[in-house]
Amino acid sequence: MAVNYFPKVWHNGKFIPWDEATIHVASHVVSYASCLFEGVRCYETPQGPSIFRLKEHTDRLVNSCKIYRMELPYTREQISQALIELVRVNNIKHCYLRPIVFRGYGEVGVNPMKNPIEIYLLAWEWGKYLGDEALRLGVDVCVSSWQRIAPNTLPAMAKAAANYMNAQLIKMEALTNGYVEGISLDASGYVSEGSGENIFMVTDGKMITPSLSSCVLPGITRDSVMTLAQEIGISVTEQSITREMLYLADELFFTGTAAEITPIRSVDRIVVGKGEPGPVTRGLQERFLAIVQGRSEDKHGWLTLCNQPVAAGRV
Repeated sequence: MAVNYFPKVWHNGKFIPWDEATIHVASHVVSYASCLFEGVRCYETPQGPSIFRLKEHTDRLVNSCKIYRMELPYTREQISQALIELVRVNNIKHCYLRPIVFRGYGEVGVNPMKNPIEIYLLAWEWGKYLGDEALRLGVDVCVSSWQRIAPNTLPAMAKAAANYMNAQLIKMEALTNGYVEGISLDASGYVSEGSGENIFMVTDGKMITPSLSSCVLPGITRDSVMTLAQEIGISVTEQSITREMLYLADELFFTGTAAEITPIRSVDRIVVGKGEPGPVTRGLQERFLAIVQGRSEDKHGWLTLCNQPVAAGRV
């Protein structure tokens, strides 16, 4: 999957060239993964480039930093405005945005408190995360042998780089064994999430998704899908899901900023439903994409237009 990076990067309040967005090898983040980040999509719409749920993504970034005792030198509003400016400065039509907060160059011990906080905002063009045909045809996945982190080890509610070492193991195992993605179980053996996606199942017209107690990231696309489902009369329950429930589901799908709404057609070589995207998955996918692409009314205010004049006192 080719990646086209945009040339301007926001760093601690100013724009710099992509090639200058570097860190020292002794930075705390290199040895200890002291990094929190976000993944945000900006969609091309008839009204102009629009960032999806900017406030919620910024809030989650700030909350992740709070959990790890990182005091940000910028407000939520300043970070949000900087992301809008990043889109405008790079003349972007659509992209994937990556805000990154980490502990930089200072002391090299485990104690991070004396290391400076660095903030970078960058953007690139990113296509369909799980493959060009994934949204249309679905993907084949497996249940991973790697469990998700236990709740008393690392906080799953924080979008932390350290958590994605676990995610890498899940992803690499799946790819090595011929699958597109892996589904992890939590420390109690219940379904948790994919390496970088939340998961939903549909049974008898009702939707079920693992609760936050199963060590899942509180996904923003996850929340959006729950809202859309309830609007059309589909009940959504957050509960524990056993592995075999995946095999017996009528439909399964992933959600995530990168994955959007991606159908799952098989788990461990067991066909899900009819082996193709089901009506609930397809209906939610169509509603979601229509909103984020500006083809349907955005009654929830999920989109932030980026082609408006920059406010005074910008970052």
